[in-house]
Amino acid sequence: MEVVVAIIVGVLFAVGIYLILTQDVLRIVLGTSILTHAVHLLLMAMSMLKTGSAPLLGRGKETFVDPLPQALILTSIVINFGITAFFLVLAYRAYQKLDTTDMDRMPSESSRHRGQSR
Repeated sequence: MEVVVAIIVGVLFAVGIYLILTQDVLRIVLGTSILTHAVHLLLMAMSMLKTGSAPLLGRGKETFVDPLPQALILTSIVINFGITAFFLVLAYRAYQKLDTTDMDRMPSESSRHRGQSR
């Protein structure tokens, strides 16, 4: 099972990095979201069932799940939602102002200053 999860995490990381390296702003936003989901799956895979007994469980419980990675994943999901919403609004605003979502066609900060006289 761990091998399957490791392969899925690797594929998600590869797809996320590929999308981040493209020129389209929406693909970059989607790539960051997929990359975050890969990290969530990686954290979940690292927190599989532990052996031994947890200090707060009753007697006879030999396996338990560590709650810390679950709390980290939940926090990360909320942060990812906020960042994705911000990126989508930023991409929409850039499209409204510049009429493109292609990073090559967007003017850089230095090219805007070259056209202005002081």
